[in-house]
Amino acid sequence: MSIRQITIIGTGLVGGSLGLALRKHKFPGRIIGCDRASTIERARKRGAIDEGTSNPGDAVRGSQLVVLATPVLAIIDLIERVGRVLPAKSLLTDVGSTKSGVTEEAARVFGRSAGKRFLAGHPMAGKELSGVDYADPDLFRNAIWFLTPLPGQDLNEGLFVEFAGWIDQIGAHIVMLPAAEHDRICAWISHLPQMISTALAATLVEEFGAEAPLLPAGGRALQEMTRISASPYSMWRDIALTNKKNLEDALCKLEQRLAHIRENLATRGLAEEFERAHALRRVPTRRK
Repeated sequence: MSIRQITIIGTGLVGGSLGLALRKHKFPGRIIGCDRASTIERARKRGAIDEGTSNPGDAVRGSQLVVLATPVLAIIDLIERVGRVLPAKSLLTDVGSTKSGVTEEAARVFGRSAGKRFLAGHPMAGKELSGVDYADPDLFRNAIWFLTPLPGQDLNEGLFVEFAGWIDQIGAHIVMLPAAEHDRICAWISHLPQMISTALAATLVEEFGAEAPLLPAGGRALQEMTRISASPYSMWRDIALTNKKNLEDALCKLEQRLAHIRENLATRGLAEEFERAHALRRVPTRRK
């Protein structure tokens, strides 16, 4: 069965960007959006979708591929809601930033058929600004798109192959790993950097006030480190709740490292920390 129609539930930054990317790379079928009426209209005007509705059950009708592009807790809720009405031969996937809770819910809802009906995913692409108005057809170019198959899931047939082909078409690179490993890695490479940026920006506001001319004076380094502090709490709340243990572990280890640096500002220990940090950039980047 070829993918003739795709439904994107959640037509904000990531969902809208996916629609735009598919159109840019000549997806020939229809793209249906599902969101609030005002968001649907903006997504349609931008060309991210052909039409849309606020009802998930109506939105998935006739689609071979359904993409859940909402915050994680909403994705977990939608798996059950959409799973009840999803055509048996359609593929449901998601773009959520944590995967363990998502895959557990899919296994519960779909039971023995979960391996044929659901594939968890997470494109490592985004911006600090949310909403379809900031959607970008090139958002996924050169980004990693994590796939976290269920145990024993065979991705070498049917819609799995075609879906992977479209991920490749829009410029992303697929990396597959178990859900638990994904969540641990992303706690370090994505979730921890967000918390560092948030903490730094909040501390600067507390120390100097919201209107202090800090960013221009701080130069590029400060601008880069605080850029993602503008990210929406609504998304990061769900990430923190669904990856709490891994994120707590990462924060604890970083706190210990910062304390070590503070205690060694006037010792050789500070130089050792810089030397240890420099080793990170000597590791070549690899993509599967």
